[in-house]
Amino acid sequence: MSECVIKENKQLKVLRSEEYNYNFDKNTGYFARWGKEEKDDPTFSPFGPEIADIEISTVCSGVTGIGVCKFCYKSNTPKGDNMSLDTFKKVFHNLPRTVTQIAFGIGNLPNHKHGGNPDMWAIFDYCNEHGVKPNVTVNGEGVDDAIADRLASTCGGVAVSVYDKDVSYNAIKKLTDRGMKNVNIHFMICEQTFETAKEVILDIKSDKRLEKLHALVLLSLKPHGRGKNTYYTRLSQERFNELVEFVMLNKAPIGFDSCSAAKFARAILNHPNREVIMQMVEPCESTKFSMYINTDGRYFPCSFMEGENVENGGDWTQGLDVANTSNFMSDIWNHPDTLTFRDKCIGCTSHGVSCPHYEI
Repeated sequence: MSECVIKENKQLKVLRSEEYNYNFDKNTGYFARWGKEEKDDPTFSPFGPEIADIEISTVCSGVTGIGVCKFCYKSNTPKGDNMSLDTFKKVFHNLPRTVTQIAFGIGNLPNHKHGGNPDMWAIFDYCNEHGVKPNVTVNGEGVDDAIADRLASTCGGVAVSVYDKDVSYNAIKKLTDRGMKNVNIHFMICEQTFETAKEVILDIKSDKRLEKLHALVLLSLKPHGRGKNTYYTRLSQERFNELVEFVMLNKAPIGFDSCSAAKFARAILNHPNREVIMQMVEPCESTKFSMYINTDGRYFPCSFMEGENVENGGDWTQGLDVANTSNFMSDIWNHPDTLTFRDKCIGCTSHGVSCPHYEI
């Protein structure tokens, strides 16, 4: 693989090489990737990740009256850990320039009565100062006018998880009222949340607080952390198909996590516009185009793989140290465990399987 050239200004970042290329618009979030020719779809980035999922806090108290999520794949609690600004700077400057966006896991907001990461705003500002847009997921708790102002001025996009609809919908309105274009709903789908998911889809059409919502993103249940318990069960393919049909019937702006890609592909098997829709479907990106880094600055294929030993996919019980690496490409992106996981991921997704480790 040839070397690459990366150029950027305040609006655009572009990468050019012989067999892997991309354009990224920093203002809109529009991203396009292609290979030697526009019709080519590269299987992975040989020069480093496009997106970094970085958890800067595992301090999470959930939503008042509900508590922490029973299905939290991270098993976060109010007694979690925070990544310091100094550690983040080490991680940030060890990443290759291929990174276009950082998706932050933050737990509680800094103004939460039970605490959050006190360095969060400084970390977000540092990203912006160095040409990388932060994106974040919140649950709506504590999104007052001051927080909404700060999120709108520093983040490229904000996802609001829905547990208490009023709390989340009010937060969404505050953000879109401030001109944010990329405000999404994140909603975990399983048998136990199926009917509520349909309610949210109908709310998008009727609730004025959601008038400027960008999209609803449905996330499949992950059997990791507290998600391993027996209270929640994954959607069958038939129920998943039913939900996709309901979404299309109601013309809701929709997206799914890449973990759901194989199920979604099967759900639209007979759709007349399947070929066009599939152009917007991305299967698992872990170790191919994305990565996860925990609060200690350690790398894993994705946040669901932390602490896992993957059969024929590498040992991820400890992860790899990004904060203290001297060569990200050899120590992390091309590490034997990364290469092993990548090969397994490419193999399984090319055969219509969502995940190389879990049954989704």
